[in-house]
Amino acid sequence: HGRPNCRRPNPEPMQNGEAMSPDAQDSRGPPGDEENQGAIPSAPPLPQEPLPCPRPRLVFHTQLAHGSPTGRIHGFTNVRELYAKIAEVFDISASEILFCTLNSHKVDMQKLLGGQIGLEDFIFAHVRGETKEVEVVKTEDALGLTITDNGAGYAFIKRIKEGSTIDQIKTVCVGDHIEAINDQSIVGCRHYEVAKMLKEQQRGTPFTLRLVEPKKAFDMIGQRTRAPKSSEGKMVTGKETLRLRSKGSATLEEIPSEFEDKAIKKVDDLLESYMGIRDPELATTIVEAGKNKKNPDDFAEALDSVLGDFGFPDVFLFDVWGAMGDVKNGRL
Repeated sequence: HGRPNCRRPNPEPMQNGEAMSPDAQDSRGPPGDEENQGAIPSAPPLPQEPLPCPRPRLVFHTQLAHGSPTGRIHGFTNVRELYAKIAEVFDISASEILFCTLNSHKVDMQKLLGGQIGLEDFIFAHVRGETKEVEVVKTEDALGLTITDNGAGYAFIKRIKEGSTIDQIKTVCVGDHIEAINDQSIVGCRHYEVAKMLKEQQRGTPFTLRLVEPKKAFDMIGQRTRAPKSSEGKMVTGKETLRLRSKGSATLEEIPSEFEDKAIKKVDDLLESYMGIRDPELATTIVEAGKNKKNPDDFAEALDSVLGDFGFPDVFLFDVWGAMGDVKNGRL
């Protein structure tokens, strides 16, 4: 997609554009009739200023999660562009960035950057650390993994169910990027595709996961056993957020209403139970598609037009429709 060639509008008023007083304008005749009026010919028209760039001109502060100076970034409209801006500030490759958290440098999935960034949020980028390989044998149908992705081609582990097959393998951690399954690279696959591949692994047959863990600072090592400081990671909620979209431009929006907030959380829970993924941006898109619909058929049609690739099962759609109705009527 080509980017529009946008120039920032000049913040100062153009002096020569305002040089002519109303009196001077009144003394001139109609355009092209200067000779008859005996007036001084007007200056050639100023070149027309291009329309303001549609991208919100917002500046965000950012750091690498394992430690770095603070950088300032702006002018991004989706996650890939955000990563490119962060990479540019810290002179690294954008492919080094696994995911970002807001207002905490820890691998905290509650603070994961989704489709919304509050205007006061501080962005921490988690970059590639050690690579490791683990052998897994499925002892039951579910591995106990919930997958999400960073919107730029990397799927990673968002949750590990306590007591599950994966929970027994202590080298596998929340935040690990799944780079390959049985030496087959899954870089570029969406989270639902990765979840499906893991689901399809045969019980009793060993398979290998190649994982990349996020780089950690010394004070983050062993963090799973340490209680968080009470002042750490306070979420900042501005009155507006920057809504990032995988397609189209970012927009400034009001923070979600209480209905939308509850509905998004419920839909995210349903995504996990049906598909083994969590994705607040996807949940937000689903809620937006359904909140003004009158019946489940209209909702299914609207969802298919924006998210047809996912092939959601009908039972999932009915459960989502029911959950949104419950939230709307105060039952949840």
